[in-house]
Amino acid sequence: MVVPLEMGWRHLLFENWPVDPAVMNAHLPEGLEPDVYDGSAWLSVVPFTNVAVRPRGLPASLGVELPELNLRTYVSRDGVPSVYFFSLDAQGLASVLGARVFHHLPYYYARITLEVADGRIQFSSRRRHPGARPVHFEGTYWPTGEPFAAPEDPFAAFLVERYRFYTEAQDGSIRYTDVAHHPWTLYPATADVETNTLFAAHGFPEPDADPVYYYSPGLDVVASRSSRSEPSGASAPADEST
Repeated sequence: MVVPLEMGWRHLLFENWPVDPAVMNAHLPEGLEPDVYDGSAWLSVVPFTNVAVRPRGLPASLGVELPELNLRTYVSRDGVPSVYFFSLDAQGLASVLGARVFHHLPYYYARITLEVADGRIQFSSRRRHPGARPVHFEGTYWPTGEPFAAPEDPFAAFLVERYRFYTEAQDGSIRYTDVAHHPWTLYPATADVETNTLFAAHGFPEPDADPVYYYSPGLDVVASRSSRSEPSGASAPADEST
């Protein structure tokens, strides 16, 4: 069994596009449905860095840093609003392998840099995972305007106030992990994204609409063990967290 994890999420950009729910549904595994806002499903690219990633209970000084780039959408299962990850590109090779083997997450090894200068975050990622489709992301982003509590804004809350995420494991099973953290503080944001090939790598057409941006300086998180998601009403097996 794998122990829960503690970590910090820092310098996050939430880059969000509306997508036809039928298009999104075609990309989701059976049993998960697109969650919609204003009649659209939403596809999000999220560059950020993890800090102090370690098993729960260990001091933060023993944790590792893990820059990361996610492609995700929003789903509902059994009435629980959740996130579904298509991919998670990350810098640490050992961490990527561990996340794939023990947490059933679709991590891909990438070379990533994140630099903060003059209030702006410069983020660069190139996927180097053997056998995977290449992905290249280059962009700079920064907060604008005043901070606000995400639960007070309906659309922002739809995007970020979710405390469960789903993935599809290599054996085809659906796995979920619950996360615990304080509500998000967000800023309106601006981004200058020079390159983003995540959509093509995962079979999505380039969105026609302009993205909606939010920035967060981050928060601290506790993530549960990965568990197998059983059909609605089914009893979970004794070893569901392995």
